[in-house]
Parts: sequence; structure tokens; C-alpha cells
Amino acid sequence: MDKITEELERKRKKAIEGGGEKRLAAQHAKGKLSARERIHVLADKDSFEEYDMFVEHRSKDFGMDKNIIPGDGVVTGHCKINGRSVFVFSQDFTVYGGSLSETHAEKICKILDQAIKLGCPIIGLNDSGGARIQEGVASLGGYAEVFQRNVLASGVIPQISVIMGPCAGGAVYSPAITDFIFMVKDSSYMFVTGPDVVKTVTHEDVSAEELGGSNSHTKKSGVVDLSFENDVLALEETRRLLDFLPLSNKDKPPIKKIIDPVSRKSGNLDTLIPDNSNIPYDMKELVLSIIDEEDFFEIQTDYAKNIIVGFGRIGGETIGIVANQPMVLAGCLDIDSSRKAARFIRFCDCFNIPIITFVDVPGFLPGTSQEHNGIIAHGAKLLYAYAEATVPKVTVITRKAYGGAYDVMASKHLRGDVNYAWPTAEIAVMGSKGAVEIIYRGSSEKEIIKKSKEYQKKFSNPFIAASRGYLDDLIRPNNTRYRIYRSLDLLKTKKLSNPAKKHGNIPL
Repeated sequence: MDKITEELERKRKKAIEGGGEKRLAAQHAKGKLSARERIHVLADKDSFEEYDMFVEHRSKDFGMDKNIIPGDGVVTGHCKINGRSVFVFSQDFTVYGGSLSETHAEKICKILDQAIKLGCPIIGLNDSGGARIQEGVASLGGYAEVFQRNVLASGVIPQISVIMGPCAGGAVYSPAITDFIFMVKDSSYMFVTGPDVVKTVTHEDVSAEELGGSNSHTKKSGVVDLSFENDVLALEETRRLLDFLPLSNKDKPPIKKIIDPVSRKSGNLDTLIPDNSNIPYDMKELVLSIIDEEDFFEIQTDYAKNIIVGFGRIGGETIGIVANQPMVLAGCLDIDSSRKAARFIRFCDCFNIPIITFVDVPGFLPGTSQEHNGIIAHGAKLLYAYAEATVPKVTVITRKAYGGAYDVMASKHLRGDVNYAWPTAEIAVMGSKGAVEIIYRGSSEKEIIKKSKEYQKKFSNPFIAASRGYLDDLIRPNNTRYRIYRSLDLLKTKKLSNPAKKHGNIPL
């Protein structure tokens, strides 16, 4: 017994040491935590239970049989985060550069299978040089096994990826399938092909940071949702995000006790909209005014800033918020904002999170660049997402709702449950001047100005839409929080399902 106990402790010590003190020191020198240190920050104290600590690789080629480290470069298991069960894997860069072997992949697949079966979220802490080349196709097969489980888990459990080091080649596709991706600035990157390959094929000279760093992916590609200054901040914000989410699609998000009265009025909203309809205002002021305690978890803050998406709470219960931002591109919808909002809406619908939409949209962004790059298909994604969603949907039109963009932004016609407008709302096919110039083409400038005022009086107000039942009520801005709360309270018993089908064919 003593002998086997000694062997157990020896192997446990070797697994915990990973690649050894020298490599751990190199990890720390880069400002990075170790795989186990990351889990320690992420998990509630003393809650982590590790799986497969003694798993070893099976490779015998290239001298691999002479260097076997228990755990094989990834720490897996389950823990509690704010008292709720979560599965987690954390790749260990000190062991073969965190490269994925056949057994490394099996460990990740095992906890993915468990997470799906038990209805628990999964968080992946990625820090890997990619496929373990010594194992050839076996490592590629391992990646595909992980991808398959990511797809099966999609819409069943929340999946969060935190990129905390390199993530290249096939490794990027697992995070891409997950619901949210976070990165750490200056110490992580993602790309399908690295700088050397890019230089060989296209003759572009580019650094890893320029090609696939956090700045590139949060601002340009939109692949990554948020980036943070260091490992600790990234992990703390992952904990915070999880607090807004349910454990699975069969659960509802957790309810938080609050002291912020649901009937609280926001006097600042009465003066939020400028008298001149061409002057912008900050939609975030409205968002922060209506949610509990101004606690807003914004997603993709640096990408497609003409639309705002994120999580908040009203009455302690999680809501998803989608809002046009007049401060950027006048709040127009374009390719990037349509994709950004559509994906967020579909996540909320998967996980029983009501969607609140604040509308101030003058239309879709015009131009050859938008048309040639497929604004029709991308705009249809947003339309599709709203039309498909069966969760409670509450819409508030604050100012402009013009043309097809009025339809797309959670209108009554796309099964909006409760649709409100402020008295400042302008709902029409287009702006009054543009409409009159078409209707009265060839008229003098004086006549155009006169007719524009007539058009604005007749159509650019909320009463026409309200008279047709497209709006349920016109509300005072300062009372918006309470009216939304009342609507959500009513909609708790909502039951709605789409026609039976394998799945729809969203315009990808």
C-alpha cells in the first residue's frame, strides 16, 4: 500500500509541476499565469475537482516515449463559479507548448460530453501551439472530435473561450463555434495561418499581433467579443459574464437580489432626444438608465459601434439589450452591425433571455461597398434572428424608425410582444425631405420645404403606427424602465413555438 501511495504522489507531483520550474518561470516572465493558476482565479475557492490527471500520451515516435508528463498538457475538471457548477479545461503551455495530442483531445471531449449530459456551461482556457506534429493525423482527428462536440453543445449549454496565449491553425475553430470569445492583450493571438505562411504565399510582412492579436479581432474582424489587459481581468470578467447566463437551455438565468426599485423614474431621459432630429445622442445613457444599478455587460464594445448589444437586469432578472447607437453612422444598420446583433439575438433566444430593443435607425447604410459585400444577405440575418426568436421581445422606438430598418428592428410584424414608442418617435418609409423629393420630383426648393413639413406632420410621428396597432402604447421616456418591467412580468408565461422542422436555413 505504501509503495502504490508513493507512486501516486510522485505522479501527482509531476502532473502539477507540468513542464517544470524553468518553463513555468518563462510563462510568468511573459505576464501569463500557469494553467492551474488560471483555474484558481476562475473557480470558487477549493471547488475545483480535476479529471484525468494521470492521462499520458501514447506516442512513441521522435523520442516521445522518453518524455511523458502526466496530464498531457491540459488540466480538465469541474468547479463552482459563484456557487454554480461549470466544466473547465485549461491548456498548459509549459507541456509541449500546450499542443493538442490524441489524449489531450480525449480529455477535452470527456468534459464536453459531461457538460452536455449534466447541463453545465463549459469554459475553455486556450494556450496552445496547435496540433502536436509528432502525432500527425491523430492530433487532427482529435481536433475534429472537439469541434463535433462544440457543435452538439451549441444552443444546449453556454460555451465560453478565453484565448490566453497562441491559438493557431485548426485550434481556432473550436473557439469560433463557442458563444463568446475573450482575449488577453499582447499575450494572445488567433489566426488560421501564421505570419511566416502569409509572407510565403502573399508576400505580406506582418507580425503575429497585427495578423491575429486582440486589437485586430475586437475592432476589425469581430471574431473576439472583448479583450483584457491581463489573465486575471479576463478570468474575473468571465465569472461576471457567467452570472448573467443560465446553466443550460432548460434553465432560466439566475435572479439577483437588488435594491434598485423597478418603478424608479429616469428624469434624464425626458431631455435625451435633441430637438433637431439630425443631432446624435448617446444611446448608452438610455441603456444604463433602465437597467438595475447601471450593471451592463456589453459585448463587442469595439466592433460595429453603431449598434450596442449586451446583458443587463431589470427587477433582478437577466435581459439581452440591442440598441442602435446614433453617435456612430447615425445609427444606420450595416453589414457588421447586422451580424453582431443577429448572433447576440440568437444566443439570447437559445438560452431563454428576453430581448429588449431600443430603436433609432434611419435605415441601412447605402453604398457600393455595402451592396457588393452582401448587405442584403447580412441584413437578412438580423431580420431572420428577430423573426425566429420566441423569447419575450419588448421594443421601444425612441426616435427614427425608417424604411426596412423599422421592420427589421423587432417590429410588431416580426412577432414583437410589446412595442412602445416615445413621443419623439418618427416612423415612416424614409425621412420627410427624401420622401417629398421623390413624390414631388421637379418641384421648386420652396415647394419641397413646404411639402416636407406637411409630410413630417402627417407621417413622421408615432400616431399613425399606433392607430394601426403597430405600437401598443406611447410612453413617457422617464417611465421606460417601469413599463419594460411590467411587460416582462406579463410575458413570463409566454408560450410560442416555431413550425416543426430540422432547422431553418438562415442566410449565412
